[in-house]
Amino acid sequence: MLGAPRALLFGTAGVPLSAGDVSTLAGLDQVKELGLDGLEIEFVKGVKMGLDTAAKVRAKATALGLRLSVHSPYYINFNSEDHGIRLQSQERLLSSARVGAACGAGSVVVHAGFYGRETPEKTYAEIKTGLAAVISIVRQERIPIAVRIETMGKHSQFGTLDEVLQLCREIDGLKPCLDFAHIHAREGRVNGYDDFRRVLAKVVKKLGAGALKNAHIHVAGIQYHDKGEIKHLDLDESDFRYDEWIEALRDSGVEGLVICESPNLEGDAMMLKKLYGAQTQRHAQR
Repeated sequence: MLGAPRALLFGTAGVPLSAGDVSTLAGLDQVKELGLDGLEIEFVKGVKMGLDTAAKVRAKATALGLRLSVHSPYYINFNSEDHGIRLQSQERLLSSARVGAACGAGSVVVHAGFYGRETPEKTYAEIKTGLAAVISIVRQERIPIAVRIETMGKHSQFGTLDEVLQLCREIDGLKPCLDFAHIHAREGRVNGYDDFRRVLAKVVKKLGAGALKNAHIHVAGIQYHDKGEIKHLDLDESDFRYDEWIEALRDSGVEGLVICESPNLEGDAMMLKKLYGAQTQRHAQR
C-alpha cells in the first residue's frame, strides 16, 4: 500500500469505459494510459474477486504507481429490522476489507444503511454498533485498510455530513468518505466556494487537520429533488460548481484520492485533474 499522498490524485469509480475489457487488471492499464492516478474497485454487487486475482491487482497497481480503494456491496444495512441482514452486512464489509487489502487498497467505502422506521438517533446507535464490531475485527486480523463511511445523498439513507463526522469521532479508526455530490443533493445548497470551504472546515473542526491530508472523496454531477439524490450526471450536465469545488479543495490544502463517479467516467476524471493542475500552477505563479 502506497504512503499518504502529497496532493490531490484523481481516479475512476471502476474500470474506465475505454478499457479493452471490464477486468480490474485491464482497468489499471487504461487508468495509467489516461494519465490518471488510481481506481476504486467496485464490489458493489458482491465481492467476486479471489485472492489470486487480488495479488495480481496489487502487483500491477504497485508497478504502475496507482492508488486503489474498494467500494463494498450496496446490500449493506446495519439498521435492518432483520438481525440476519445485519450479520450479513458485517460479513460483506469484512470480505471487502480483506480482499481490498489483498489488492493493496488503502480504503474500503461503505454505505452504512437506511433509517427505515427508526428515528435518526436509534439508527445512529445501531449503525455505530455494527461498524464498531467490524472495525474491531479488522484490527484483530491486522487488515491494513481504512474503513470509510460515505456521506449519502437521499434523505432515506443514513449519512448526513454531521452524522458521518460524529460517528468518525466516536469510533476509533473509522474515517469519512466525503461525497460532495451527495452533500449537495441532500442539502440542496452546498454548491459554491464558500459552501465547500465550510464543509472542509467542519471536517477539520470535528476530526482534526489530518483528516484533509489523506482524504477520500467522491464526486459527480447529480440530479436531485426535495428528497435528495435521483441519479448521477456528467459534471457539465449538472449544476455542480466543480471549478469552485476544486479551488476550495486546493485552498484548504486537501490531499488524497478523488474518485469520479459521473457517467462520463474517465472524461470527467481527466477534466478535473487538468483543472486542478491548472489552478495549482496559477497559484504557484502568484
